[in-house]
Formats: sequence, structure tokens, C-alpha cells
Amino acid sequence: MNNETINPLVESISNILVRWRWLFMFISLLLVASLVAGGKYIGFAMDYEIWFSDNNPELKDLRSLEETYNKTDNVIILIAPKDGGVFTKKTLSHVEWLTEQAWKMPHSIRVDSISNFQYTYAKEDDLVVQDLFENSVNYSDKEISSRKQIALNEPLLRNNLISADEKVTAVNVTINIPQDAPQGTSEVMSYSRDLIAQLKNKDPGLELYLTGLVPANNAFFEATQKDMATLTPLMFGIIIIGLLFFLRSITGALNIIVLIILSILATMGFSGWIGVKLTPVSIAAPTIVMTVMVAHAVHILVSLLYEMRRGMAKRDALIKSLSINLKPVFLATLTTVIGFLSMHFSEVPPFHDLGNMAAMGVTVAFLLAIALLPGLIMIMPMRVAVAEKHDQQNATILADFVIKNRNSVFWILSAFTILISVMAVQNKITEKTWQYFDESITFRTDTDFASEHLIGPYFMEYSLDSNEKEGISDPAYLKKITEFKAWLMTQPEVIHVHSFSDIIKRLNKNMHADDESWHRIPKDRELSAQYLLLYEMSLPYGLNLTNQINLRKSSTRTMVALHNLSSTDLIEFNSRVKNWLTENVNEMTVTLGSPMYIFAHIGQRATHNMIIGLVIALFVVSLILVLSLRSVKLGILSLVPNLIPPIVAFGIWGMLVGEISVALSLGIGMTIGIIVDDTVHFLSKYLHARRSLGFDAEKAVRYAYSRVGSALLITTAALVAGFMVLATSSFKQNSDLGLITSLAITVALLFDLFLLPVLLLALDSQKTPEEARNIELEASADA
Repeated sequence: MNNETINPLVESISNILVRWRWLFMFISLLLVASLVAGGKYIGFAMDYEIWFSDNNPELKDLRSLEETYNKTDNVIILIAPKDGGVFTKKTLSHVEWLTEQAWKMPHSIRVDSISNFQYTYAKEDDLVVQDLFENSVNYSDKEISSRKQIALNEPLLRNNLISADEKVTAVNVTINIPQDAPQGTSEVMSYSRDLIAQLKNKDPGLELYLTGLVPANNAFFEATQKDMATLTPLMFGIIIIGLLFFLRSITGALNIIVLIILSILATMGFSGWIGVKLTPVSIAAPTIVMTVMVAHAVHILVSLLYEMRRGMAKRDALIKSLSINLKPVFLATLTTVIGFLSMHFSEVPPFHDLGNMAAMGVTVAFLLAIALLPGLIMIMPMRVAVAEKHDQQNATILADFVIKNRNSVFWILSAFTILISVMAVQNKITEKTWQYFDESITFRTDTDFASEHLIGPYFMEYSLDSNEKEGISDPAYLKKITEFKAWLMTQPEVIHVHSFSDIIKRLNKNMHADDESWHRIPKDRELSAQYLLLYEMSLPYGLNLTNQINLRKSSTRTMVALHNLSSTDLIEFNSRVKNWLTENVNEMTVTLGSPMYIFAHIGQRATHNMIIGLVIALFVVSLILVLSLRSVKLGILSLVPNLIPPIVAFGIWGMLVGEISVALSLGIGMTIGIIVDDTVHFLSKYLHARRSLGFDAEKAVRYAYSRVGSALLITTAALVAGFMVLATSSFKQNSDLGLITSLAITVALLFDLFLLPVLLLALDSQKTPEEARNIELEASADA
């Protein structure tokens, strides 16, 4: 094999890379430095809207609601006394204190609780409006009991700010953070946590929980920081141990570590230059780039060490290694970049950011592997013991097994593929938005408690516009929204409905001497308008009705609190609501939305986008492989061990989990881009043996095993380790992406080492010109 012929152009490039290594090292470091300079622009996303594009239709509807009424961004602090009851003097005084302090929270515009609920009653001909609980410590037990019944019977409070079992109450703070206040979320969270700490010091007998949309935004930020602090260092440790074990070369391991550090710095700097706001998704890019960097460098180093152990001088071995690996490493980089860029078929901006960052990081990794690594290898001492048969025994055993049992291997793998793949249909998109976080994130556990005992962040908003100024006072309009609420309360998903009609009915009762029989919609439009005006004039500052009524008084907002629903269930529920509205209030203009509803839709649309992205990615990758391999047959054949693994991986996922997230749907194109790498390296060695050395198919397969088998094992181990580290993320999208990708890469290695050689032996049996000449010479000699 010492007389191997190598493409002259590739060999010439390899010579240039080694000969002018100082120049290429300088250019490489200059490139990295220019990218790293963008690090000063790195920022973190602090708003859930970062997950949606500006042209998202559901986001447009939500923004329309927020422009008409107040924003629904909020902080909810739940109080659960350990002794079980909210309606005690001590607990009520805590609620009053918390309500008062919450008004001082940065960016707060409204505070609602059972203490400042505007309780109304009639006093002769006057309407009295006052806080339901004020200076509770001075109340008698009878007074507390009386007001408790009011709270528990009030539709706007029960199962909203007070649980039906009286054990949990909530203080809801509406927040409006200006666009030019990037630290607003941090300020709100700092103040909220300080309030909770103060209240715990006042009364250790209280259990306190923090949820709402602002804590949700902050949870994304904290999950990003947590992953930054844990994933990359963990991956570093695994890589160092793995490289030392597999390469058995300290110098080789140090070279790769240098490249890893530079490629990560360049990737993060690039994110600053393009204005990416880091999210729990995009922060996974360094870990992904790290694994790909290892894969590139390992192929070059394994070939280098192989030649040096056969007695070749380091410089010559380096040139030969580059000559053999330059083309497959380039193709692997190109297909991986295409895979990551396929994430642009998603409508989720953080996945665009991850795709851009990873694509740039992988490109930089390739450039460093061919331009900087040769210089580092030549500079740093590298001692290798000569061993002619080193590392060939295991490869020979595996090659002999596959070649001898090719038919059995083919049918076993075919049956395995069919049986497992059919399970892929078991997967359903059933995301629950706030379960993106695992239970190590406090927001997740607090939100789970809130959803179980009172209300959580799952809600829908419906604006019903009468299309007439002052139309909300029309008895016909009020009757319709009353019927709407009544219907909603019959739906199993609904916990609470906040409707303007409840206020009007209560006012009508108040103005009729609090006679319960008058708890109904007034029949006179002017009377409803007068009640509303009188009520609004009696409200204290900050507790007006702008969160429920628009300025023209033509529309009202109905807010529906829901149980924790999957994306599918939420969309199905809303479909029922829209059908009811179409049948019953088709004369009104309806606008609907909520943050959860937007999240639900991006999950549902992910499957459609995935199919488009996958088809395009497969077409481009196929074209590249056909052109680079100079064979349509081999180009198409190479897709088999690359297309099947993701399907098998999804089949296994369907058996074990059955629920897929948007990350899994969007990651399949990325996965194909990565797993093509092993196929490219195996085929490049195989074709080199066929075309340059004149080997027959069987001998070429053996050659590919001997030259690339150990490298495939090492790079697969590195990739699986990297994505399994990602699977430890506290953010479910990253965790799912890491698990499914690790699974697909492992299955891909199995198919590359077993199925691909069998297919080559079966479909590439045509004799090469060199083989034909050898046969003729052998026949002549025998004659």
C-alpha cells in the first residue's frame, strides 16, 4: 500500500498547507480574532416573543389584543399557608402587605388580589366601592367570615385569585416593560424574589410560589445561563478523557483542544456580529461545534498516526493524511452546514440562530482543521512507536465478519429497520410549553403548583367587538358574552372565565338594594351605561377597566384560564370555541390569542416545515454526493445509510416516548447533515482503493475498514458524547434534540459499518480497469 496514488491536485494543496503552515496559521488566527471581536455585542433574550417571527399570524393577533387592552405580562405570587387556611387575620394581613408592596414593583401598572378587589354594595341610593379586605387585623371573626363568603362566591375571584378550597390565594401584578428597558425583566424578578424573602421572614409558615409570563421570560434566560455554565465544561472534560484514551497521544489531544477553544470563541463572536440574542436553543451551538471539530481533527490525526506507526516521517505522514482526508472532511463540512441551514425552514427564530451559529462554527472548524492543525502538528513534538500491524486486527475481524455474512447482515438489518420504523407513526406532537423546563428550574415547579391548586399560565383571550361605539352597554351584546361565558364553563379544559358581564350583573344587583334576584343583565342600555360610568368613577387609581374594555367601549376582553394542555389539545379547544362564536356571535368581530396559543401553533406547523426542509436538504446533499463521488449509483446508494437512521431513531422514540417536540421535528434535517459524514469518509476510502489502487469491491471494503474504522468509532463517540451532554440540558428542547440526535448517530454508525459495505459488495461489483488488467495478466501467466 506504499505505492498508493493520490489525486495530484489534492496532494499539491496538502503540500502547500504544510509548506506554508506559518502563513496559514497567521490567517487562521486573524480570522478567529476578527470573529471573536463580535463577542462584545452578545446579548441574552429576555422575552418569550423572541420565539416567534414578526409575521407570525398568532403573534399579530396577540399584539392587537395588547394594543387594545393592557398587556398580559404579569407576575403571580401565590400564598399557601401551611396551616391550610387563607382567611385568617395573619394571612390576610400578609396579602394586604404584599399587595401594597407589589405596586412599587418596577414597571408594574396594576395589582389584583382578594384584598384590593373592588367590592361593591348599595347604601341607600349610593354605590359604595371599596377594598374587600382592608386592615383585616381589626376585623371580627364574623366580619372575616362574611367577607370570605363574598370572595368565594364572586365569579371574578373564585378559582382566579382564591382557590375553591380556601387554601391558596394569589397576588397578580400586571407588568409593562418598555422596549428600551432590556434589564426590566431582571429588575422585576429581583424585586419579586426580595418580596418573597421578606414575607418568608415575616411568617415561616407560608409557602410562596412565583409564576407568570415575566418569570417565564426569566426562566428562558436562567436556563440559558445554566447551560452555558454546565454543558461546555462537561463536554470539555469528556473530550479530554476520550481523546487521551482513543488517540493515546497527549500532543494530538492538546492540538484538538486548542482548535476547540478557538472554534467556540469564533462561533460566539459571530453570534454577536449578527445580533443573535442567546436563548436556551442557540446556546447549544458551542457544544455542537465542539463535537464536529473533534470529528474533523480526529480523521486527520488518526490517518497521521497510522502512517507514522508504519514508519513514515511526520511531515510526509501529515501530507498524506491531508491528501486522503481533505476531500471527505470538506464534503462532511458542506453536508453538515446544509443540515444546519435547513433549520431556516422552521418559523422559530432561535432555531434559525442555532443553524446560523452552528453552520459558521462548523465552517470555522473545517478551516482550522486544515489551516491551523498542520502547523500545530509540525510545531509540537509527537512521538509514535512504529508498529506495522497496529490497529488493523479489530478492523480485519469486523471486515471478515461482514463479508462472510453479508446476506444475513442485510436481511437482519432490513427486518430491524422495517419493524422499528413502523413505530415512528406512534409519535405525536404534544408539547406543553412550560414543560420546556425540567424540575431543576424553580419556575417549572412553581408553575406546576399554581396550575394544580389555582391557575397557571395557560389561558386564552377573546376580544368580542360589537363594532359600535358604546356597544358594550347594549343588553343584546351583554347577553351574548354572558352566554359565551356560560358555554365556556361547561368545557372540561376551563378553570375560570373572567367576563365583563359579571361586573354589570353585580352592579345591577347592587343598585337594586343587593337583591339577588336582580343579579342579571339590565334590560335598558342607558341603565347599563350609567352603572358602568358610576363604577368607573368610583375605582381607585390603577384599577380601572382598561384591561377589559377598549377606549370606544365597543369591545370587551374575556380571559379563560385553562388546565395544562398540550399544543394539540389547546388548538382543538380553541377550534371548538371559534365554532361556537361563529354560530352564535357572527355579527361581532372576534380577536383571539395568548402566548401559549402561539407556542402551540409553531409545534403543529413544525412537521410541515420539517418535510419541506428535509426534501430540499436531501436533494442538495444527494447532488453533492453524486458530483463528488462521480457516480450516480454510489451517490444514491450513499443516501440509504443516511436516510434510514433518522427514521429508525424516530421509531425507537415512538416506542419509548411517543411524544415529540418542535426540536425533534426541526432537528431531523440537521441530523442528516451530520450522519452523512461517516458515510462520506467510508466511501472516500473505498473509492480510493477502487480507483487509485485497482482493488476489487471486497478488497476495497477491507481497505476502508482498516483506514477509517477506528476514526469512525472515535468521531461517533465524540458526537454522541456531545449530544448526550446536550441531553442533560434543563431545557427540554435541547434535551430532546440531544437524545434523538445521539440515537440517530449511533444507528447511523451501525448502518455505515454493516449495511453500507454489504450494499457496496452487492451493487458495485463491476471490475475496474486496473482489476481487468490484473485478471488478464494472471490469465496470461497461467497460460
